[in-house]
Amino acid sequence: MIAGLELGGTKCVATLADGAEVIDQHRVPTRDAQSTVGDLVAILDRWMAAYGVEAIGVAAFGPIRTDRTAADFGTFLATPKPGWQGFGLAAHLKDRYHLPVGLDSDVNGAALAEGRWGGAVGMANHAYVTVGTGVGVGLVVGGRTMAGRAHSEMGHVFVDRLPGDDAPGTCPFHGGCVEGLIAGPALAARSGVAGEALDELHPIWNPFVHVLARLVHTIVLTGAPERVALGGGVLTGRPELVARVDAAVRASLGGYAQAAFSVGAPVLGDQAGPMGAVAIALDVLEGAGS
Repeated sequence: MIAGLELGGTKCVATLADGAEVIDQHRVPTRDAQSTVGDLVAILDRWMAAYGVEAIGVAAFGPIRTDRTAADFGTFLATPKPGWQGFGLAAHLKDRYHLPVGLDSDVNGAALAEGRWGGAVGMANHAYVTVGTGVGVGLVVGGRTMAGRAHSEMGHVFVDRLPGDDAPGTCPFHGGCVEGLIAGPALAARSGVAGEALDELHPIWNPFVHVLARLVHTIVLTGAPERVALGGGVLTGRPELVARVDAAVRASLGGYAQAAFSVGAPVLGDQAGPMGAVAIALDVLEGAGS
């Protein structure tokens, strides 16, 4: 039995799984660290008593320290979310349960889940892009997530824009980075309508597709993925947008360095994130995440 905790900007999902089979799952709202983790620990306590758990995996929003050799492994860094900066989540879970704890970014977890059970099975190099409360990129190279002293933050790179698109952007750190231009809050600020509620013919999708395609262009040339999955709340149920991004990426590449790659929705759908936490724990148990 594996316990997975996916920590998102607005909600957290706790999943109990036996391999790919979900045994139990609960959602709690994301508040400050103490309150949110208290809710999650209450769920874990019940599972420990009823089932027993071999390992815990955490797929978290960031920035968070993912270097397992660092003294502050699993500690939230300069996040804009109130009440989270400096909270040592991995240490908290290890001290309470004395079990192996794996931790990575939420989008890295989703990429690992797609590689185990979804659309990237059998692929050594693939990527997952989420567009929701924020924008994140999980890049798997050689079967492992790309990591250094911290996890990748490609959602905060700068790309060129459509002519006439001069919105300042909503990212509190960078203004008009990719996240500041196309995440859900950015779309709401730019259009006056929540991103998930925007009509498919709304003109805001033109700069959205352009910016997201530029990001995928960079991913294709950087990590040489066989597949790029486009997920997250803004894109869920919008296959027409995924198709437009795919076409725009191929146009922007102009035939250069194009090994075969595909762009599509995550096969695991909205379970890619929750199962990502399970995949992170399995990697630790199998030695890949140690």
